[in-house]
Amino acid sequence: MVKRVFWFLALAFVVYYLVTEPVGAADAVKGAASAVGDAFESLTAFFVRLFR
Repeated sequence: MVKRVFWFLALAFVVYYLVTEPVGAADAVKGAASAVGDAFESLTAFFVRLFR
C-alpha cells in the first residue's frame, strides 16, 4: 500500500513538473539522455580497448 502511494505521488510530481516547467523538464530529460549516452560511449571505449 505504501509503495503504491509513493508511486502515485512520484507520478503526480512528474506531471505537475511537466505542466508548470516544460522547459526545465525538457532540459532534465535531455541531460538524462546525455548521461546515458556518455555512459554507453564509455563502456564501448572500455571494451574496444580491452580486446585490442
